[in-house]
Amino acid sequence: MNRISLAFRSFFSILFKGALPPDVAQAFGYSRAIPMKAPGTAAAPKPSPAAVKPSAGPAEGAVQILAVLQRDARLIDFLMEDISGYPDEQVGAAVRDVQTQARETLSRYLRLEPVVDSVEGVYTKADGLETVEVKFIGNVPASGKAPGGLLRHKGWKAAKVDLPQAGPGIVLAPAELEVE
Repeated sequence: MNRISLAFRSFFSILFKGALPPDVAQAFGYSRAIPMKAPGTAAAPKPSPAAVKPSAGPAEGAVQILAVLQRDARLIDFLMEDISGYPDEQVGAAVRDVQTQARETLSRYLRLEPVVDSVEGVYTKADGLETVEVKFIGNVPASGKAPGGLLRHKGWKAAKVDLPQAGPGIVLAPAELEVE
């Protein structure tokens, strides 16, 4: 359940704030400690806004993939719908359709690979894995590292990302108005 919680927190934080939550980013090695400047040193002058070229960052990619998942699988519509009043059979049928369409969309724009290509439940060595590629759980030594352990989740990495060109703004899906 913890992975689902982290995934949702990360997803919505990127969507609405444009960044991972600081504790999640640091836990997975996506941020470093902020260096402290020595006392008495002057701050470097900031370049003028005209001199700074905007660059696409993780927030733009997150919005872009959300827009594609909404367009192809209506994922946002499904997630924002209150499904508490529907019977389980109807929810199950909806989930099946959304999952199939979202999976096809991800396959079209991303090549996903497991971080560890092995059978879950078998002992796996941690040699050769970067700190961001593995998360030790259970009886972890104080050092935070171990030679290996039972593989509980293979993990995922994006081996290739080929998103379509992003449009202007942050509209994930335009409103639809039927004209009669």
